[in-house]
Amino acid sequence: MPTVTKESSVQMLPEGAGMNIPFEAIHEPGTYVCNWSGHLLRIPEDAITPGRSPLVNLLARDPLFVTKISDSPYLPLTKARLLASNLDLAIAF
Repeated sequence: MPTVTKESSVQMLPEGAGMNIPFEAIHEPGTYVCNWSGHLLRIPEDAITPGRSPLVNLLARDPLFVTKISDSPYLPLTKARLLASNLDLAIAF
């Protein structure tokens, strides 16, 4: 079985990436994938700072979970697709 090193071409995920969390538990800026739809969420610092705009609020009957794929909310789409596919997430972006 081949071993994977940091020097290889395999994309490394940032610490904390790949963890499923409820949408309302997002407290860090970054790029997230919606587990219910495969859509991409870009959460900038302004979206999570108390008293600042824009504030996003999603309501649903069932819990909504997201998976963080990057600390950067401005991750290029091609890289976001690669990271999401490495985590076997649905991609609809």
